[in-house]
Amino acid sequence: MSYNKLTAEEEWVIAHKATEAPFTGEYDNFYEDGTFICRRCNAPLFSSQSKFNAGCGWPSFDESFPNAVERIPDPDGMRTEIQCTNCGAHLGHEFLGEGLTNKNTRHCVNSLSIRFIPKGKELPKIVHERQA
Repeated sequence: MSYNKLTAEEEWVIAHKATEAPFTGEYDNFYEDGTFICRRCNAPLFSSQSKFNAGCGWPSFDESFPNAVERIPDPDGMRTEIQCTNCGAHLGHEFLGEGLTNKNTRHCVNSLSIRFIPKGKELPKIVHERQA
């Protein structure tokens, strides 16, 4: 199955489960109204309404859209990886019990794994074939 064309850096994070450096991502300090989608397949993942400043250096969300994110325990058992349910793209990690929001959840996401669509703009179709 093919998806959106990715840069080498995006591919490294999304397919090889790498992490971008903290405080370097385009969406870390970004608070516009809209929807964050998967950079690989365009599936809607997070509303801007769920984004908050966790001070950790990565975009943080306290809620995903229903069934948008899959949770997988890391092999070391210390963290929980989050992936796009549609395509399996590595997004980042989920942390519970930190008390940062009322929902007590932090989805710590790589900016390179997501793309922002402003409110009022049509969301792109979810892709299953690499676009030429």
